[in-house]
Parts: sequence; structure tokens; C-alpha cells
Amino acid sequence: MAALKDQLRADLTAAMKARDEVRTRTIRSALTAVSTAEVAGRTSRELSDDEVVTVLTKETKRRREAADAFAAAGRTEQASAERAEGEVLDAYLPAQLGDDEIAALVTAGIEQTGATGMGAMGQVMKVVTPQTAGRADGGRVAGEVRRQLSQQG
Repeated sequence: MAALKDQLRADLTAAMKARDEVRTRTIRSALTAVSTAEVAGRTSRELSDDEVVTVLTKETKRRREAADAFAAAGRTEQASAERAEGEVLDAYLPAQLGDDEIAALVTAGIEQTGATGMGAMGQVMKVVTPQTAGRADGGRVAGEVRRQLSQQG
């Protein structure tokens, strides 16, 4: 059994007892996403904690994008509700890497692969992505790889 999934279930019960509607709605939605991921594919299976973190990361990103879309459309109430749900999910994710930490990991990845030029971006991403999984948005990592590789030339 995944410890993170058990934690989500326990927190759902606590949120329901506390009548915390935002936490209840958010955790229930996250557990639904985890259950959906478990039955996706040919056979159903129990997700590991790392896989649960991946699902929660996607859910957090989805809420962040929805909040931005609502804010751009002038629907501030819905945008703040999406941000509140994103904050609830953030509590279950590992601490996010800062820009300096990402830059250091990318530099190490470039040195490790001996990458030069933008054509080697895939090689560097292949090395760096597992190290940043769940702790940094892939777009931020790719941007840093692109920046460092373009400065080489």
C-alpha cells in the first residue's frame, strides 16, 4: 500500500469531520485521479508513492493552469478557488527546487553527458528529468537546459 495514498484517505476523513469543504473537495478529487491512474492500462494495480506524486503533480499543474485561465477571463472567484485547491495539493508534494538548484542539476547533467549545442538537449533532459521529478516543473527544467546549452555556442 502506498503511504501517501493512505495519508490522503486519512486527511479526507479529517477534512470531512472538520467540514472543510475546500480540502474535502480537493482530496476527494485527488483520490479519484489516483484511482483512475490505477485502473488505466491493461491491468489495474496499486500505485507507488512516486507514481501518486506524479498524479498529484499533474493535478496541481491542472489547477494552476485553470486558475490562470479563469483570471485571464476576469473570473476571479473561480481563479481563487482553483488556487486554494492547488495549495492543498502542494502540501502533499515534495519541496519544489529553486532556480539555483535546477541550474546546478542541469550543469551537472551537461558535464555528465558531455553535451554541446541544442541538438543534445534530449540527452541532458534524459539525465536531469529523473532527478527533478515531482520537485520541478518540466518546463522550468527544459528552459534552463535550453539556456545553458545556448550559452555554450
